[in-house]
Amino acid sequence: MYEKRRTLLNKHLSEKGIEAGIIIDPANVYYYTGFLSEPYERFMAYVTCPKAEKAFLFVPALDFEAAQMDADMETIIPIADDEDPFEVLKNCMGSIPTCFGIEGKAFSYDRYTNLLKMYPGAQIKDVQPFINQQREKKSRAEVEKLSHSIKLIEKVLAEGIKKVAAGMTEAELTAELEFLMRKFGADGPSFSTIVLSGEKSALPHGSPGDRKLEEGDFLLIDFGVVKDGYCSDITRTFVLGEPSEKQKEIYNIVLTSNEAGIQAVKAGVPLKTFDIAARKVIIDHGYGQYFNNRVGHGLGIEVHESPSIHQHYEEIAEKGLVFTIEPGIYIPGEGGVRIEDIVYINERGEAEVLTSFPKKLQTL
Repeated sequence: MYEKRRTLLNKHLSEKGIEAGIIIDPANVYYYTGFLSEPYERFMAYVTCPKAEKAFLFVPALDFEAAQMDADMETIIPIADDEDPFEVLKNCMGSIPTCFGIEGKAFSYDRYTNLLKMYPGAQIKDVQPFINQQREKKSRAEVEKLSHSIKLIEKVLAEGIKKVAAGMTEAELTAELEFLMRKFGADGPSFSTIVLSGEKSALPHGSPGDRKLEEGDFLLIDFGVVKDGYCSDITRTFVLGEPSEKQKEIYNIVLTSNEAGIQAVKAGVPLKTFDIAARKVIIDHGYGQYFNNRVGHGLGIEVHESPSIHQHYEEIAEKGLVFTIEPGIYIPGEGGVRIEDIVYINERGEAEVLTSFPKKLQTL
């Protein structure tokens, strides 16, 4: 699997006249080598020289043994903390490349200038768009890993909502949920868990705090886990106690919007179609001003990756894409509802919903 991915990358580099590709984003290093690690400020890179038929995995020295066990690579080079990584890289490269490919979003200005100091006059090209496009299309094996991560978070949610009680704080419920993640075998949360109640549920990406859960609150839970390198991301909204008629109305509009977006999913149409279909439901019910974000995003090794599913995105949907459909209505000072599912465009070009947690309004 990793060799096939590297072959496609090398083909692209050769076609663009790029002699050496330097891949440093940890998610992309994992994608091409199978080694998953967060190096923080230290240098880690997959470097490939297709013309010279050479490839290297450079890792911090403290990760060397782990890389030897996990990476699908023959040549792994440790870099000590007191070494200049670009000097190590240059000593390994042999012939002097005149054109490098880097990830425009991941390669810092500091590393860019250090690379040019080591290779004065070298040409630099951005290979980020190709990598994004390559990673967009998930294999069935990747979908199986995603599905495992999704099953884990749904198990956490099913058990976690049993612990909800009026008087507990958002932060306390967050702690309970993240404990369950580890208990059920997750490697960790895929992003900072969002637990919002009452008027705070109108904040699409608010942070859980000391607010206490009260009867009559909307309770919005948006979270996910990482398992074996792949992420899940799901949102469900509940009501504590008996919901009001307005709460039922808003919830059912969002549910209808969510289902409309999913029903629109298929290969061969612009990705914006899915956003427009979901958004139209909310607009037609008079709540358009309260839904001001995109309807979804790609999901895989990272919790937010390409493609972006918004109403102006003209790219055509293809088989293999995995993304969220997550419309919402957020009324400042009152509360909000979001319902999020994960959808895969399968081998037949049809929508395959990977999430299965019930979407009918639940009271807690």
